[in-house]
Amino acid sequence: MYKTIDISVLDGVIKRTIETVEASKTQIFEIAEHARQQGNAMKLDLHELRQEIAKVIQRVDALELSYRKSRDRLVLVSRNFHKYTEEDIRIAYEEASRIQVDLSIFRERENNLKRRRNDLERQLRALEETIIRAETLVSQMGVVLGYLTGDLSKIGEALESAKQHQLMGLKVIQAQEEERKRVAREIHDGPAQSMANVVLRSEIVEKMLKNERILEAQMELHELKEMVRMSLADVRRIIFDLRPMALDDLGLVPTLQKYIRTCEERIKASIDLVVFGVEPPLRSSVKAAMFRLVQECLNNVEKHAQANTVQVKLEFLQDSFRLVVKDDGVGFDMEKKLVKGKSFGLLGMQERTQLLEGEMEVNSVPGEGTKVLFQIPLKI
Repeated sequence: MYKTIDISVLDGVIKRTIETVEASKTQIFEIAEHARQQGNAMKLDLHELRQEIAKVIQRVDALELSYRKSRDRLVLVSRNFHKYTEEDIRIAYEEASRIQVDLSIFRERENNLKRRRNDLERQLRALEETIIRAETLVSQMGVVLGYLTGDLSKIGEALESAKQHQLMGLKVIQAQEEERKRVAREIHDGPAQSMANVVLRSEIVEKMLKNERILEAQMELHELKEMVRMSLADVRRIIFDLRPMALDDLGLVPTLQKYIRTCEERIKASIDLVVFGVEPPLRSSVKAAMFRLVQECLNNVEKHAQANTVQVKLEFLQDSFRLVVKDDGVGFDMEKKLVKGKSFGLLGMQERTQLLEGEMEVNSVPGEGTKVLFQIPLKI
């Protein structure tokens, strides 16, 4: 006989698992943040150490030149002792000895500083590897949490087709997590790095001002201003990718025109937008979903198609919206792609189309490009 599954017990187990995973995720995140702070401090130390090494090298070079001159002077005095007094010879010898001692001291100091620099660089590389591993673990735990925190209210029905639904749910969550990871990576590699650099260089400017190096500080501040300006542009681009505000202000078509101009610069391909009909009043969520479909298609073109030309065709019919995105890229074998289950982008678009009660059709042949067609009812 089959035993009835107690959903409340299962729910309790999942809740405790979620709490454990969330706590572990928080701890790993704190480790990554601590490592990042240590890395910033090491970068500052490394910058100052490199400056000190440069000064010591200059001093060593100057002492080597002085030592050669003093040796030449000593040789000259020693060979012409009848022209110079014993006092002259003694002074020349002491001068050469003093410079030789100073040279030895500064050479040893240079070697010690270089060893410290190499040690710091190794530690910094190890910290960066630790940060990358921690971020990967946090991302993987995000996938697990997303799956565990799904709706369990209809778990009885889900168990009847668990294998199929589990696979689809996990793939959708993985696709969402990949998108979150991409946004996080963009922020980490762009604005976050720039801000960290701003903090680092601000401390350098502060030290310059304390040492009254006004001109150098002004040059650093000018570079900092440019860095902040570029970071602001990066933040605005990321915000636009997450949710274009122009959708509500201007509408779907003008927003797509602006987005496609940006894509042309990034993809290095010619993108032609063709619109038939007049855009009707649409709910904000519907406009956002339609925009995401175009965005995902163009992302796939950028990542995989290697296309020279892309055509985006919008057609507003009486009761439906028709979207066609076609490229002349390398194409792909649809059967292999779907069987392997690697096309998270297609799965995401399919899921979004189903939420809009629409239909999606993909046609692609290796070497002959790809065509994606969406038919979505306007009265959703």
